[in-house]
Amino acid sequence: MGQDEQIIQVKGLHKTYDTGKVKVHALRGVDFAVKKGEMVAIMGPSGCGKTTLLNCLAGLDDFEQGDVLIEGVDLQGMSDNIRTDYRARRMGFVFQLYNLLPVLTSVENIELTLLVSGVPPKTARQKALEALNMVGLAELANRIPAELSGGQRQRVTIARALVNQPAIVWGDEPTGDLDSETTAEIMDLLCRLNKGNQQTFVLVTHSEDVAARADRIVTMRDGLIVGEK
Repeated sequence: MGQDEQIIQVKGLHKTYDTGKVKVHALRGVDFAVKKGEMVAIMGPSGCGKTTLLNCLAGLDDFEQGDVLIEGVDLQGMSDNIRTDYRARRMGFVFQLYNLLPVLTSVENIELTLLVSGVPPKTARQKALEALNMVGLAELANRIPAELSGGQRQRVTIARALVNQPAIVWGDEPTGDLDSETTAEIMDLLCRLNKGNQQTFVLVTHSEDVAARADRIVTMRDGLIVGEK
């Protein structure tokens, strides 16, 4: 894999949580790379460092040692404001718990991401409706989350993650709350978007079904990457 193809480059990543009573070495020197347009699943037992790795890569969590370059940019070297702006423009997030605001409709939940970034309201509404159409939910634009099924809520979350056309989409157990049939539908959607838009997806998952759809599976144990396939 040529370095010019790599959208994510990680070298010697160490992360420790200090509770005051005990130090937990969550990451113990992780080396990792992902090329542009790849879908990678990160697997491993609970507590192995999967989510910590994702948070460090996305600039949500600081780390003590190592290098993380996203699109050739050192996130750790940015100020908080610049890093937040970079995340808003270049990254999308899909989590197990949908994190949708219950009082807002589907289209309002999606356009809020754009409004916060300074996109004019008319443009934000248009882009939000386009994103809903992309995930097959255009007719449910005015429903609040409580009026949607789990799979529909996750589709809204995916639309929100993709509305700013990010380079990278991070997923932390994106199907963890869904039954197997809905999981398959959501993965069909993610794979279609991955291939069609050439966006990079990095998914933390416990699900063998989800991992099987990825281009590559990375296995973690005790804060280290111990295998790939």
